[in-house]
Amino acid sequence: MTSFPGSPHVLKAGLVLVDARSGQVLRIINLQYNPDTLTRSLQLQTTGGDGPRSEATRFKGPAVETIRLEAEIDASDQLEFPDGNRTYVDHGIQPQLAVLESLAHPTSRQLRRVDADASSGTLEIAPMEAPLLLFVWGRDRVVPVRLTELSITEEAFDPALNPIRAKVTFGLRVLSVDDLGFGHKGGSLFMAYLESKERLAGQATSGTFTSLGIDRIG
Repeated sequence: MTSFPGSPHVLKAGLVLVDARSGQVLRIINLQYNPDTLTRSLQLQTTGGDGPRSEATRFKGPAVETIRLEAEIDASDQLEFPDGNRTYVDHGIQPQLAVLESLAHPTSRQLRRVDADASSGTLEIAPMEAPLLLFVWGRDRVVPVRLTELSITEEAFDPALNPIRAKVTFGLRVLSVDDLGFGHKGGSLFMAYLESKERLAGQATSGTFTSLGIDRIG
């Protein structure tokens, strides 16, 4: 089915996995449908109440931003044409769910390597490194994040009990230069994200004293 002529091209929200050292893109995860809502929360980092009065309005660093969204995955359209969609026929949406679940685990290779190091008597075993995860919501919002929650509700199944429809809830914490440093690939992406917000703020219309019902301050 073709889209209506002249209709705008709708961008897909998604996640991108990047090798933090080389910058190589490892995987792109497009959400099948853009969520209807996106909940963001900013926890300020200020010195208010922590120090002398002269520092009551000072920032200690960027706000800690968290993001929550719910995405839907549905194989109904693909199952209408089974000849060209054997993966959906054989497994439902399990491959798509498995990709998302892989964000929550180290790889089996990493786990075996840690076990081998422990068995060989290695005294200090470094934590397993995950790829840099980026949340992409349009051109102005490409931001490094850490996955803090992944909840999957499977809602419909085929005769082989493969899930064919599910809702996935993501909890994400934005990683800032406080977390990554300025020299890290993610740190530079956070700074670009922050600077984009500043440019957008500069385009907003300023209010007036009249609208506030006052003539001046002081």
